Amino acid sequence: MKLCALSFLLLTLHSLPTAGQEKAIAYKADVVVYGGNAGGAIAAVTVAREGKSVLLIEPGSHIGGMASGGLGATDVGNRSAIGGTSREFFQRVRAYYAAKYGEKSAQVKDCVEGFRFEPHVAERVLKEMLKEAKVEVHFNRRLEGIQLAARQILAIRTGDAEYRAPFFIDASYEGDLMAKAKVSYAVGREGRDKYGETLAGVQKHSPFHQWSVKLSPYLEGKKLLPLIQADPQGDTGMGDRKVQAYNFRLCLTQRPDLKLPWPKPKNYDPARYELVARYVQKKPDVRFGQLCNPVRVPNGKTDTNNNGPMSTDHIGANWDYPDAPYPLRKKIWDDHEDYQKGFFYFLANDPRVPKKLQAEVNSWGISKGEFEDNDHWPHQLYIREARRMIGSYVMTQKDLFEDKHKKDSVGLASYTADSHHVQRVVGPDGAVLNEGDFQVRLTPFAISYGSLTPKEEECRNLLVPVCLSSSHVAYGSIRMEPVFMILGQAAGLAACQAIDAKVSVQRISVDKLLAKLKEQKAVLSPDELPASKSAKGIVIDANKLGGVLVDDGMAKKTGAWVFSSSTAGFVGAGYLHDNNEEQGKRSVRFVPKLAKKGNYELRIFYPPFTNRAGNTLVVIHHADGEKMVRVNQKKLAAPAMGFSLGVFPFAEGEEGWVEIRNDAADGHVIADAVLWLPAKN
Repeated sequence: MKLCALSFLLLTLHSLPTAGQEKAIAYKADVVVYGGNAGGAIAAVTVAREGKSVLLIEPGSHIGGMASGGLGATDVGNRSAIGGTSREFFQRVRAYYAAKYGEKSAQVKDCVEGFRFEPHVAERVLKEMLKEAKVEVHFNRRLEGIQLAARQILAIRTGDAEYRAPFFIDASYEGDLMAKAKVSYAVGREGRDKYGETLAGVQKHSPFHQWSVKLSPYLEGKKLLPLIQADPQGDTGMGDRKVQAYNFRLCLTQRPDLKLPWPKPKNYDPARYELVARYVQKKPDVRFGQLCNPVRVPNGKTDTNNNGPMSTDHIGANWDYPDAPYPLRKKIWDDHEDYQKGFFYFLANDPRVPKKLQAEVNSWGISKGEFEDNDHWPHQLYIREARRMIGSYVMTQKDLFEDKHKKDSVGLASYTADSHHVQRVVGPDGAVLNEGDFQVRLTPFAISYGSLTPKEEECRNLLVPVCLSSSHVAYGSIRMEPVFMILGQAAGLAACQAIDAKVSVQRISVDKLLAKLKEQKAVLSPDELPASKSAKGIVIDANKLGGVLVDDGMAKKTGAWVFSSSTAGFVGAGYLHDNNEEQGKRSVRFVPKLAKKGNYELRIFYPPFTNRAGNTLVVIHHADGEKMVRVNQKKLAAPAMGFSLGVFPFAEGEEGWVEIRNDAADGHVIADAVLWLPAKN
């Protein structure tokens, strides 16, 4: 703690010396955590609860990072995979809404067991946890220097303050402390042969958030439109130093008492959005929800993310960010804010935007009550990926889909392997092309403790729970806020154990660490999850992405189906729809190869939307006959869990099937995937 001080100020900025002072203010603790996002906050809380002194250093002026910066519709995957202090955070969020509004309130329902929340609530909960643990937080302290000796960090410097500790945790989104400690790291995408990953490198075809209409990328002559990169796309599977797109997750609303007008950026130029104009003119029926993705959180607010080929992601504008000096980072950050404000301002005001769409856009606005010290704009840019450590163990695609168990597991991840687009280029056909996005569903997998530690020959007293050791592909699933909190808890406990044992972070007793995590209700193995206690199910995907989803069966199509990925929430590469045409002439039959006879629960998966059929016909051919079910594909309570058709008996082999038909459909029929899950007799 602060030397020679009688007390500290909790969650307030410590005063800095005047510019004329040369000697830094000295601080000392058992553990210093750099980065006050949710993962860093949980790491600090964990250390304090273990009875050790800890200092939490935050470069900005807020706690929570993306959790309090707009990402209120939590990217969860399997909720059962979230345990320990991470789960405690979400339970506290729910408890807040229940205490303030009542157990039966709409707010409690809309918070979805604490996994959806308003930004200010997340920051409030994390501050409460820090205060209870008596964690000292220093705001507006940006890392500028480091003192190293004998493969150890001795001290770090932030302006006129110096922080000394035997152990450090780098919880920043950028991995700045890790980089200054001369730890090996990667930026961008590995090539496919680096780790043998089929999803690595430049994508041959990225169907997600892709252009459904052909647009010229040029102004007069061969001058590229703004927002299109001149760099060549690169060969399929090739690695590069390009980074998946960033954006701001906006808190929007349609409530008249909360809605504020779309802000006009300082550097607004409508010519920058010529590509947007061309798109909406060719797609005059496009809706607001196809240009962004507003997901409801309590009190009529949203967490609004990217959606579609042209949206809130500022594709290709962030490649220099991970290694950039602070002035260039600020320039990139400001450019993202200008782009995103300008995108909505253009849609809301430009005469080239269809009037129906413009009216819908203007029914929305940024919300009062959030980010009030930043003109209601998020204080955190969504840095989806920056540096990634190359540490004691590198998590790769194989760990996500094959080697899911780890002897040194410190937690689970379960979200889709997910990368946003990396670049917008001129495609092979001369039209605009987005490249880099992949989305592949998976089941929960364990994360190795070795992925939190640098190689011992590089640094002995540093843990990295956010920019952990991972390939670009594996990071696509790991990079979620609940997982960062899970790994923050593990890093905090590991640092405390290293202090007590007087060893490097690489040489602690992993068995003791795992025992402590289990004591604190962490979930460490996929076998602990309810769904994993039965035999594995069989998924038949109408659009299998080769080499990743291994389907033990086939999908047989009849009639002309259209491939799409425009609505999120699907299995594999995308889904099929019938284009609301030729009722009674189109079907997809899903045929499994069942190893043994028995009862199976059937679940179908589809991304719901308002234009879907409310009466999609599903025919189930099972051992005792056939059953017809009508499914409302406009709705689906939990897309990750699918829609249960019930439990049916099936014979061994390929005699049974499920068929999705468009007979008498009153909207678009979706054929995505079907799951056969062994059920108890």
